Amino acid sequence: MIKVGLIGAGKMGISHLAILGAHPDVEISGVCDTSKMVLDVLEKYSSFKCYTDYRKMISERRPDAVVVAVPTKMHAAMVRELLEQGIHVFVEKPFCLHPSEAEPLITLAKQKNLVNQVGYHNKWVGTFAEVKRLLSRNAIGEIYHFHGQAYGPVVVKQKQDTWRSSPDEGGGCLMDYASHVIDLINYLISPVQSVPSSMLKSVFSRSVEDAVFAMLKLSNGVSGVLSVNWSDETYRKMTTSVQINGRKGKIVSDANELKVFFNDGECPQGYSKGWNVKYVTDLTPQVDFYLRGEEYTAQMDHFISAVKGDAGTGINTFESASHTDRAIDLIRKAQFS
Repeated sequence: MIKVGLIGAGKMGISHLAILGAHPDVEISGVCDTSKMVLDVLEKYSSFKCYTDYRKMISERRPDAVVVAVPTKMHAAMVRELLEQGIHVFVEKPFCLHPSEAEPLITLAKQKNLVNQVGYHNKWVGTFAEVKRLLSRNAIGEIYHFHGQAYGPVVVKQKQDTWRSSPDEGGGCLMDYASHVIDLINYLISPVQSVPSSMLKSVFSRSVEDAVFAMLKLSNGVSGVLSVNWSDETYRKMTTSVQINGRKGKIVSDANELKVFFNDGECPQGYSKGWNVKYVTDLTPQVDFYLRGEEYTAQMDHFISAVKGDAGTGINTFESASHTDRAIDLIRKAQFS
């Protein structure tokens, strides 16, 4: 059994806790949060050992791995402490508040041979996994343009400020919403190399942006557009999609549906000339525990398997997540008024 601790029992932390609690190879060694209300509930309705001080939890419970789900501002220092104690780390996205914080953590994790993973879950969505498979086979030929999008109803009115509305804490649409799309583009096509221009707009928020628009140039020379808005109440929930144009065809995919157009009959097996449509239900492997989507369990399964030594550690590493941190910084610096 892998002993796993959780630091941060907010929205994502509780989700991870539920998945870990149902995992056959995991023993929850402790849960840490600063909210007395949350801990009171966990102590009443679960058998988890609860703490308000994560250092005390680590010292007393000695977990093999820890899931960190706290505000981004706290990631770098907390992750360093865990790595220095030889603990494998899964940390929620984005990885670091500032790109300069990432390199020492990447180096330390490599030196200590520790599993390190960041919570970008889209790589385990069946439709996006199939997009990656098609692109790795050059199925649509040379890529010449892409469009990455995400829209949702997170901030649709002025509301009380929290850490999510503070740029110094890691709040805002760019770090919260857009990071998912940027990371997906980095993974599917190539990491962002430069940002010719960008625009960050506040709609309802006072201190952070609610929408992000940017022109991106990738390290392989392909250019495209990023469009993200978390103040769009025409969407019921977050919707992420990519459109990728190639000389031999076109891919349009979100988390539910994949559409692929091929110019000619030279297609991968299972596809034909013209438009093809596949659904996530046909492309997603079954998981043992479903919560919010198979991808959340699949990413944690991968982390636990890597800690056990049964899987590689090449998905969502600190190093790959640092490319997304760097792109976020480039977008912020490129904005015009």
